[in-house]
Amino acid sequence: MLCEMCGSEVDATSRVRVEGTVLGLCVNCAKFGTPVDPPPPVGSNTGRASVPPGTPATRVVSTGRRLEERDLYVEIGELELAPDWARRVRIAREAVAWTPEDLAKKLNEKKSVVLKLESGGFHPPDQLVRKLERLLRIRLRADPEKLA
Repeated sequence: MLCEMCGSEVDATSRVRVEGTVLGLCVNCAKFGTPVDPPPPVGSNTGRASVPPGTPATRVVSTGRRLEERDLYVEIGELELAPDWARRVRIAREAVAWTPEDLAKKLNEKKSVVLKLESGGFHPPDQLVRKLERLLRIRLRADPEKLA
């Protein structure tokens, strides 16, 4: 299990509130916040289903089933920007007969950002890449294995 503050590998974490956020922390980092739910005394049964030790802390929905944990690295995927992504943006913009100002307004960005994108002088963040792909109906990302 990983401590969500320092990143060290530990056997068990405890749920601690640090500045309004609940994190799974190791013993060393737990001192920076307040425990959310201290472990129940041994032998007490509060009516909840018992959770084996070492199980990650998860929220319990009122129906009693657990929410699935999300692995953000899996959700991100293995896609990278295609080598000719800037050219694709310019060609797609011209195909729909938009000026750089028109595209900038639709993206809620400045004209200079669009011009830098099309020249390749600006590496767009993922959110902007998704906006461009959706708005222009093009693919800017590609599998790195296919690029090689």
